Amino acid sequence: MSPRKFFVGGNWKMNGSKKEIEALVDTLKKGVQGDAVEVVVGCPAIYLQHTASILPSNIALSAQNCYKVSKGAFTGEISPAMIKDIGAPWVILGHSERRNVFGESDQLTADKVGHALSEGLKVIACIGEKLEEREAGKTEQVVLSQISALKPAIGQNWDKTVIAYEPVWAIGTGKTASPEQAQEVHAIIRDWLKNEVSSAVSESTRIIYGGSVTGANAKDLAKKPDIDGFLVGGASLKPEFVDICNSNA
Repeated sequence: MSPRKFFVGGNWKMNGSKKEIEALVDTLKKGVQGDAVEVVVGCPAIYLQHTASILPSNIALSAQNCYKVSKGAFTGEISPAMIKDIGAPWVILGHSERRNVFGESDQLTADKVGHALSEGLKVIACIGEKLEEREAGKTEQVVLSQISALKPAIGQNWDKTVIAYEPVWAIGTGKTASPEQAQEVHAIIRDWLKNEVSSAVSESTRIIYGGSVTGANAKDLAKKPDIDGFLVGGASLKPEFVDICNSNA
């Protein structure tokens, strides 16, 4: 059995209302029991305060994004300090939608990761290739380039960082990397950590999978030795998220 605690993050993206969030949290309270899995939910910024006030103690709160500095003339952005101030210990950074819809570069993602960690937040750092990159045989090149860009920003804070491998072609498409495809890339990432950081970091860092994870496929994915959990999009808004949280049981 892996020494790494199973981790499931729910990314609500730009979805939800106070009423919907209350119903979802009620479902999670009933379904996520004990401490065998670490569960974190990524909430739209406008609902962070409300969600923080109703989440049970065994489920942590995450912002979905933040900027690379603590304050200033950056209209519409939020800072790690603000996220901490309302009681959220986590932030998701480098999500494929931030990279590919909003054009955020590897360097900007790294700057955000470094600042968030320096301010005391824990980070779910996302990496992953697009369909054309996979079809061109560039999966390893792209994924390792993205994590290499993060390495200086993370520094000594690998214990506060979860790496989320999310093949872009499998996000919101209904297509899922097979357990074997996902395991192959997770193993490449873990081997990179061993060679470029340390064996201890490689063994302890959680690498989670994101990309059309459902209650139906989570158990098979969770059986793979280098898959330490999931970053869940659409299914995190549904009751089946409980099944995904419990898929390693």
